Amino acid sequence: MRREYLVPFFLILPALIYLVVFIGFPIVGTFQLSFSSPEGWLGNFKYVFSSKDFQNALLNTLILAAIVIPIQLALAIALALLVNKKWAGYRTLLYIIATPLALSDVTAALISYSIFAPNGYLNKILLSLNWIERPLYFFGYMFKSREFFVIVLTEVWRATPLVFVILLAGLQSINTEYLEAADVFGFSPWKKFVKITLPLLKPSIVSALLIRTLFAFQIFGVAWLLAGRDIPVLSGETYYWYVLRNNRNVASTYALVIAIITFIVGWFYIGTIRSKHLEEGVRQ
Repeated sequence: MRREYLVPFFLILPALIYLVVFIGFPIVGTFQLSFSSPEGWLGNFKYVFSSKDFQNALLNTLILAAIVIPIQLALAIALALLVNKKWAGYRTLLYIIATPLALSDVTAALISYSIFAPNGYLNKILLSLNWIERPLYFFGYMFKSREFFVIVLTEVWRATPLVFVILLAGLQSINTEYLEAADVFGFSPWKKFVKITLPLLKPSIVSALLIRTLFAFQIFGVAWLLAGRDIPVLSGETYYWYVLRNNRNVASTYALVIAIITFIVGWFYIGTIRSKHLEEGVRQ
């Protein structure tokens, strides 16, 4: 084989080795474990799908994704538009918004707990102002709705900067000549946003939604640390069965279900929303 044909192969060889060792082998092992059961090759799936814990975990994961992602998208668009104005002091605001990107989900959960715990900052402030007579409780099985609220709040605060950075990069790539032409034709700010900014920002929105939705189905640290199994989620159940119940077969089944869901979501975004955008571009 000629040398020029071998060079590209050697260039991608480290990436191929990485994919095979760290992704390929774990996936094969997960398939083997999830389809290995004394009740037959579908025994683990029958057990998991008939389990009330799985149904609750799937429902909670879907509800969290349905609430958190739209809020994050709306907030990220508003913040990206604000920062993109490049007014005096916008760099300071940019650093403040991007700070949670440096935090792990465990750190974010611990910060939230220090705020909303019975002896946390929120209760101390409210008690010192005499707005409440006794501490408010946000954690525990009796306060699941409040736990859910704190999880949503933490996820919005922690992960919105990721969407914000993607959308801000998309905004800064828009040619300003379009907006200047709109000013000449007397477009209002809202009309410029709807007719020019939003359509040109659609590829960035699709990328942000794809990444954020896939991460939403893998939510673990925040939900597990703040609520444990009071509010079960799919990744939390995977951890529970693998570490606490020492059952790798059921844990692998949960992991495979998460992988299938994320694959379907990714296929939907890339195959449906993106193709519609391209078709609109062709018609224009």
